[in-house]
Amino acid sequence: MRPKVLALLLLLVACSQQPAPPPAAATHTTAAPSPRVIFPDKFAAQVEVAADDPTRSQGLMFRDRLAEDKGMIFLFTQSGVYPFWMKNTLIPLDMIWIDDAKKVVTVAHDVPPCKADPCPNYPQPDSPAPARYVLETAAGVAAKHHIDVGVTLRMEGLDNVVVH
Repeated sequence: MRPKVLALLLLLVACSQQPAPPPAAATHTTAAPSPRVIFPDKFAAQVEVAADDPTRSQGLMFRDRLAEDKGMIFLFTQSGVYPFWMKNTLIPLDMIWIDDAKKVVTVAHDVPPCKADPCPNYPQPDSPAPARYVLETAAGVAAKHHIDVGVTLRMEGLDNVVVH
């Protein structure tokens, strides 16, 4: 083949290919806020969500640390008395029981890890206030942010969580 014919064939093949489509226009979507609990002093604890029996049973077991601005929120299908224990939990925690109106009904401060069976239940049996949620944070967070019975908390990013 002659060089001119070969060049013409290459040019024809190159011109017959479809141009690449323009890049798609960027779309802006607003991500749902990550789950968090806001205290009255504006402190925000980002929370893992425990909304089913296996996750609630596991809780914060076997964790060797929990940052001050992290926690776990336990969601229940209805208000009730929900005792917690510290079996296999390696770090001290604050436990905060919260009613349907997001008001704190009970606080257990600086709950120590359970070292031997039987592990005690919290809250103590003399304060069984019905709750819909339980928030666990690192020990000392509740006192530092003045969380006590009657305080109202705000929850974000939990509206679409399905509770089992």
